[in-house]
Amino acid sequence: MYVCLCKAVSDKAIKQHIANGACTMRELKAGLGVGSQCGKCVCQASAILHNELVKQPRDVNDLAKPAA
Repeated sequence: MYVCLCKAVSDKAIKQHIANGACTMRELKAGLGVGSQCGKCVCQASAILHNELVKQPRDVNDLAKPAA
């Protein structure tokens, strides 16, 4: 399914980009162009980003730590 019609970016392309290490909308915009024109795709792309990041296993040491 196409998420971004302006740049012809599919949900599969977004998921692949996330699997390759993208973890922010800024990285998706830089790598795929998502949200760089009309912006109508940002909400859907953000939801895909969130859902994919939740699926990924995280090491406790990678999480943010409170300031000392």
